Amino acid sequence: MTADHWTIFGILAVTLALFAWGRWRYDIVALVALLVTAGAGLVPADEMFSGLGHPAVVTVAAVLALSRGLLNAGVVDTLARSLTRVGDRPWVQVTALTGVVAIASAFINNVGALALFMPVAVWMARHGGRSPSFLLMPLAFGSLLGGTLTMIGTPPNIIIATYRAEEAGSAFAMFDFLPVGLAITLVGLAFIALIGWRLTPQRRRADDSDELFEISAYLTELHVPEDSKFTGHSLHELLAAVREDADVLVVGLVREGKRKEVPSTHEVLRTDDILLVEADSDSLKTLIDITGLELPSRDEDDKDDKANREDDEEHEDSTSESDKPDRSELTLVEAIITPGSTLVGKTAARLDLRERHGVNILAVARQGKRLRERIGRIRFVPGDILLLQGSEDTLQSALNTLGCLPLASRGLRITRPRRVLTASAIFLVTLALVALQTVPAAMGLVAGAVAMVLGRLIPLGEIYDSIDMRIIVLLAALLPVGQALETTGGSALIAEGLLDLATSASPAVMLAILITTVMLLSNVVNNAAAAVLAAPVAIKLAEGMNASADPFLMAVAIGASCAFLTPIGHQSNTLVMEPGGYRFGDYWRMGLPVSLLVVATAVPAILWVWPL
Repeated sequence: MTADHWTIFGILAVTLALFAWGRWRYDIVALVALLVTAGAGLVPADEMFSGLGHPAVVTVAAVLALSRGLLNAGVVDTLARSLTRVGDRPWVQVTALTGVVAIASAFINNVGALALFMPVAVWMARHGGRSPSFLLMPLAFGSLLGGTLTMIGTPPNIIIATYRAEEAGSAFAMFDFLPVGLAITLVGLAFIALIGWRLTPQRRRADDSDELFEISAYLTELHVPEDSKFTGHSLHELLAAVREDADVLVVGLVREGKRKEVPSTHEVLRTDDILLVEADSDSLKTLIDITGLELPSRDEDDKDDKANREDDEEHEDSTSESDKPDRSELTLVEAIITPGSTLVGKTAARLDLRERHGVNILAVARQGKRLRERIGRIRFVPGDILLLQGSEDTLQSALNTLGCLPLASRGLRITRPRRVLTASAIFLVTLALVALQTVPAAMGLVAGAVAMVLGRLIPLGEIYDSIDMRIIVLLAALLPVGQALETTGGSALIAEGLLDLATSASPAVMLAILITTVMLLSNVVNNAAAAVLAAPVAIKLAEGMNASADPFLMAVAIGASCAFLTPIGHQSNTLVMEPGGYRFGDYWRMGLPVSLLVVATAVPAILWVWPL
């Protein structure tokens, strides 16, 4: 091996180790890798940032923006709500949820699709008297399988399509991935629905008698306004008004700064009472609609909250009305606190979120532990689920800044209608233009994203917030590094090693080895990174076998998209870990047989559709 070989392999080895370690965010790791590669002279200085203009990067950004437009319009949310009528049988629920999320993930960002269906899955589990863990992992795996169906389903497919354009002169088309993707998706979903869900750990509550609430139950503060029709009436009368329509538990009452635990149902309500209520988000909305109780429009600070504040207490009182969110534009959003969030270890009273980010924390849910403190005094931990209130134009930006992942908006939108037909029409026209190859994929998808903006389906404040810049930076940084692997002869060297390893192996065995290797890689690093690094090797491997590169590139696409063994291989797996109560080692129990089925199904499907 030459000095350049040692250099590029050393850079990649350290990069992969840092990806697996997870201490640094993957986009920062990719940028460091690019800088070191350029510093070593393996990437020309004038080509260092060429990845920013790469068609794959532009396409991924456009797909993320299109996904936001569809989500904003309520296209997927409408479908999600219909799933609540599928019944209580476990295999029916698993089949319906995984099937629908797979279809949605073929056309929109699979993490966004998963986030919308998660509350539905938890609601189903709760009303069926089961642990959410039996539904959430199948849901995550369904989103990964569905991403393999189309070119826009997942970033690895977009990357592989552009590599094919460089190799063969034309990219894979929108539905070129469908035959192989459909085969593994159907086999995977059949296994998950019939057998796989039984392999998931059934996380039960530690003490059923204490009724520890699950992710869908929130501790919420509701204010009794001056004109409330329940002022002077008993708590029993208020609860009776919603008993048939909502599942509500009153755990406390705050009156004149004093709190009563589990108040009597004969307690007579007064103006300005604050009820501490446990309810899922749908029941919460029903309770508000029927009774006229109010969600707080600002942080309700009592004396204990003020003692905890680190910032100036008078700042909130002196804030002008123009600084407060316009209630006519307020919406509610559920979000999960990630391990790297700035909220971890802090309390709402200390964060002053309303003044700094224009959002209010209205409710908090924590798996396996009932929260009985006032909201302002709860110290947040990773995995807490927050119900946030704020302006639609500022919520997404606030979530990105705070390090929270949105789960779903809960329908309290007042000013923006759900333009399902408009969003669907724009998306279908875009899809047709790209599928028929009337325009290049990047051009067509960018045009669709612009149409979403012009149609006011994506507010101006969300245009760039809808694009995950971490993925964009990762791709833009790693594409030149992947090119350096090829120009130095590193990819050819790896391909030669694979050929020497399996000199007597059949093409089917080589494809199986390639899929398995990339699949294992994508379980410890970002799937887009796995595709960027493996694609040049696949091309050289095809050249060494005097075969078409198409089946090998397709194998890389499948392997990079199917990370079922760990919670860190894909954001979908990470997103369900805390709500499902999963441990790191739980994923392989269902993930290993699904991975083996994917390899066994993909290899013959690839050879049939894309012969050597």
